[in-house]
Amino acid sequence: MLLTQQPLSAKLQVAGWDLTRGGLSKIEARLRRVNDAELLVLAKVLQCGVSDLYPGKPGDLAHLLRQSRG
Repeated sequence: MLLTQQPLSAKLQVAGWDLTRGGLSKIEARLRRVNDAELLVLAKVLQCGVSDLYPGKPGDLAHLLRQSRG
């Protein structure tokens, strides 16, 4: 399923997460973090497991952690 920001934002709002397209853009740009409750809503709307939203390799995770410090 391919969703652009606007339809995904609308689906998230229907599911109970009041997130605008701009807020979604900030998440994609790594300017905003997603908390655990939001992660559950995102997985539900995308019809995937929470683990599917994380990098597949431990090395990828280390790279993301380094980026979040700067």
